Amino acid sequence: MATPALVLAFVISAVVHHTSATAPSLVTFIFGDSLTEVGNNNYLRYSLARSDFPFYGIDYSNGKPTGRFSNGRTIGDIISEKLGIPSPPPYLSLNPTDDAILKGVNYASGGAGILNDTGLYFIQRLSFDDQIDYFENTTKVIKAKVGEQAANKLLNDAIYFIGMGSNDYVNNFLQPFLPDGQQYTHDEFLALLHLKLAEQFTRLYVLGARKMIFHGLGPLGCIPSQRAKSTTNQCLHQVNEWVLEFNSKVKKLVNVLNYRLKNVQLTFADTYQDVLDLINDPSKYGFKVSDTSCCRVDTAVGGLCLSYAHVCTNRKEYVFWDAFHPSDAANAILADRFFAKLFPVAAGAAQNGSAPKH
Repeated sequence: MATPALVLAFVISAVVHHTSATAPSLVTFIFGDSLTEVGNNNYLRYSLARSDFPFYGIDYSNGKPTGRFSNGRTIGDIISEKLGIPSPPPYLSLNPTDDAILKGVNYASGGAGILNDTGLYFIQRLSFDDQIDYFENTTKVIKAKVGEQAANKLLNDAIYFIGMGSNDYVNNFLQPFLPDGQQYTHDEFLALLHLKLAEQFTRLYVLGARKMIFHGLGPLGCIPSQRAKSTTNQCLHQVNEWVLEFNSKVKKLVNVLNYRLKNVQLTFADTYQDVLDLINDPSKYGFKVSDTSCCRVDTAVGGLCLSYAHVCTNRKEYVFWDAFHPSDAANAILADRFFAKLFPVAAGAAQNGSAPKH
């Protein structure tokens, strides 16, 4: 039986020591939705969940849209920076046999969910199952490149960041015109998510994943798209209660799988309170606005920052970029919190001016 603390010890060791001339770089595989996507949906011709147009990317390194659902970086980008490694490229941007897969891949896709019917109205997106399918292809290519033994070591030693579930609520259960919200009570829907997620964790384990970090959901009831449903623009309490139930259920699942699966090291990263604090007390973090987005979006037509929208000039003062996604500045704060919780030794080194370099 493994404990979640073991994965933290491994990563801390890897972060501190991976700069050695003979030590291999830390390899990360990222699974998720639009909060961590870096451009996979750009390659899905008919996808309606995309951000490869202005004003997305306005504060990214080249000022151009990349397929990230932000004005700048994702939390995953910032975590990679802190780990001293490049942000893994989108899977669909790579040649299937590209050597880049040996250094890590990002499979995240806007609109993706734990359930395969989540985000159906986006026409094309990579569900969590789809992403695992692509990861399975990746494992086969890695084995063909370096051999079974070396591939198994690479896969076992890699870190797997997983952020899923937001769309299962926002773009499924909470939509009155979709069947899941009509045919299931929340308890029934949560049981469905729990069962599916257990299957997906186990499948990743069978494919070689051992060190997995699942990023819990934030207070979805407080994102602009949900506030817009309130006549007073307040957070939706019921939605946040459901999110807390989801997080609690996944925490228990993580504990069960850590007990049942040999050598697995699953960690639940809970940032719910950090996000809520940022929203409730933005001035503490240098922000001025947290109840609406920098980009003036129309939640009636999706809530994304379309090319004709008005964009605020003081983007660092807004917690939210569009109706769903944090701004680059907010992602930086949240990534700091996430990193400090999961990698305390490395975070301490960074604060002391000795952050690992790649």
